[in-house]
Amino acid sequence: MERLEAAGLEVLVPDAPDRELVHRVIYEELVLGVVREESRTAYPDVVDRLVARGAQGVVLGCTEIELLLGPDDVDVPTFPTTALHVAAAVRAALPEAGGAAPPTIAG
Repeated sequence: MERLEAAGLEVLVPDAPDRELVHRVIYEELVLGVVREESRTAYPDVVDRLVARGAQGVVLGCTEIELLLGPDDVDVPTFPTTALHVAAAVRAALPEAGGAAPPTIAG
């Protein structure tokens, strides 16, 4: 978070109940290969509450979150860390690949 704040971004995190939900779903479902419809519904609700507090985008900071939430599921840009890391690795390995954003980022 410090690097984002140092870049002038205000970082909002989910409140305690939403953090508990996010962590529970990741560690008790997604890492075990379980994708439940109620979790797929709950995650956009977490984002909606962040947007209501002023969020203008959401970092999908755990690779498993992308199993539940994508750019078409919310009304703000998503920043999937898996795709961002892959794109950065490709740019570093193949400078001629350019600096285009991964196609999974909407907004």
